[in-house]
Amino acid sequence: MEQIFLELAVAIIIATLLAILLSLIKQPTIISYLIAGIVVGPFILDFVHESATLDALAEIGIAFLLFIVGLNLNMNTLREVGTVSLITGIGQIFLTTAFGFLICHFLFGFSVIVSLYVALAISFSSTIIIVKLLSDKKDLDTLYGKVAVGFLIVQDIVAIFALMAVSSLGGEGAPAQVIVATILKLAGVIFLLYVISQYVFPKLIHFLARTQELLFLFSISWAFLLSLLTAAAGFSIEIGALFAGITLASTNFHHEISGKIRSLRDFFIVLFFISLGAKLTFSSLGTAIFPALTLSAFILVGNPLIVMALMGFLGYKKRTGFLAGTAVAQISEFSLILVVLGAKVGHLSHDTISFITLVGILTLAGSTYFIIYNHQIYNFLRKHLGSFEKKLAFREEQYKFHDKATNYEVILFGYNRIGYSLLNSLHKMQKKYLIVDFDPDTIKALAKQGVNSIYGDASDAEFLDDLGLDRAQLVISTIPDMETNMIILEKAKNLNPKIGVIATAHQIDEALKLYESGADYIIMPHFLGGQHASMIIEQSGVDVENFVEHKIRHLNELQQRREQGHEHPAMHSHGR
Repeated sequence: MEQIFLELAVAIIIATLLAILLSLIKQPTIISYLIAGIVVGPFILDFVHESATLDALAEIGIAFLLFIVGLNLNMNTLREVGTVSLITGIGQIFLTTAFGFLICHFLFGFSVIVSLYVALAISFSSTIIIVKLLSDKKDLDTLYGKVAVGFLIVQDIVAIFALMAVSSLGGEGAPAQVIVATILKLAGVIFLLYVISQYVFPKLIHFLARTQELLFLFSISWAFLLSLLTAAAGFSIEIGALFAGITLASTNFHHEISGKIRSLRDFFIVLFFISLGAKLTFSSLGTAIFPALTLSAFILVGNPLIVMALMGFLGYKKRTGFLAGTAVAQISEFSLILVVLGAKVGHLSHDTISFITLVGILTLAGSTYFIIYNHQIYNFLRKHLGSFEKKLAFREEQYKFHDKATNYEVILFGYNRIGYSLLNSLHKMQKKYLIVDFDPDTIKALAKQGVNSIYGDASDAEFLDDLGLDRAQLVISTIPDMETNMIILEKAKNLNPKIGVIATAHQIDEALKLYESGADYIIMPHFLGGQHASMIIEQSGVDVENFVEHKIRHLNELQQRREQGHEHPAMHSHGR
């Protein structure tokens, strides 16, 4: 026991140091866990060795990961992602799997079963990493962000069914009998869990939620109980944890449960990836490098091209297809879990797991930069991407609610929060204005109010060319992104030197740079709040009764903003 403790302690310390170093080059922590496993494993330090305890902890990590995945799914998920995400997700999985199989079987000479596993594994993308990176870029609410997250959900659902299928293939008997028995068992389990989640859990969870410790303990116990039951039914314990999460997803407390389990999951998932890295076999490294590089290149380039082709066919612009495509240029945690389960049922060797892990490291590292710098990469390649866009990109035309022939005096970029206040002033001034926002839901809401609005990305130079900046008198940007504001400023001044440009910044240095580049005024929200409060104090003095009018006006504004769905940005946030 002391030895396993020392092994884990050293592995986690090394993983932490690597995570700190890799964060400096903007790499995800999963890579640091895998590399830490390689470092402490037989290949380098030979400090961590295979043991039943480490394997059990790693398996618990997989179970907790799938438990959280199940918690974040519900019966309405498929309806929420929409037809486009459904078609794109299924189409991408099918095409990536088909091309991947051809590459593995005919180019590399892998067996049919290994080729099928590898091809299916590379068709899944990492929801955790993509959502994290898009959230950091404030792109989750963009059109491409919504579509990407939508078909990632479709991928996750397909991956879940794949894991169920693999976990049931370890039984004995004829294939037809195994399949029939699996379907019957699965149908019985799903029916039983549906009854429990609909008729037992609502009252039980409500009772348990009175005590946070009870809710936490029950969630853990339920996951372990279902894992035991599904193992007895011939499935893996990981599938039981997944089912446990799905049954709790329909309760009103699933977010609270997820929050309490997440830290526990993160710890055990670290052990899973370290264990995976420590088990890598490099005896055939020389022969695996070329296939790994080739398959990684296919994922990094081929997956985005497949998504672009599908989205172009469905009527999206090449920019939206490109940005969504670059988001899926890596393999998923599900990919690694799939091949691990394949090895458990005897279909794959450790060499295959090592091969997929190497592909995972390469694609996760490369795709991270693809997502971070996707706008810059698109601007560099856009002239060569015309074949991925129809002449009429009708999908995005539905987000244009304005008269193209109108000469708008003011163009406002970004409606939420700051833009909301500015819009009221423009309306009072009776100016002809156009609202530009990257959230399609915001554009639809504005259209219902009769506001001239259009969906678009302000960092897209081609989009700015079609806005009529050369005829406008004033451009206002409430977007606090320095690079985007510089693009708007340069484009507006080049097309119309007399145009006024108001931009937004959160940092003093950024504001000064925008002024130096020709901006006419810079909005700094945090400073303006203090200025506004000081003006009220000067007007009202120290008599509390004089604040009543300001208070009533502010309460009315807050109520209106809440109805609009506005939220004040969290501390250190750079949202609009």
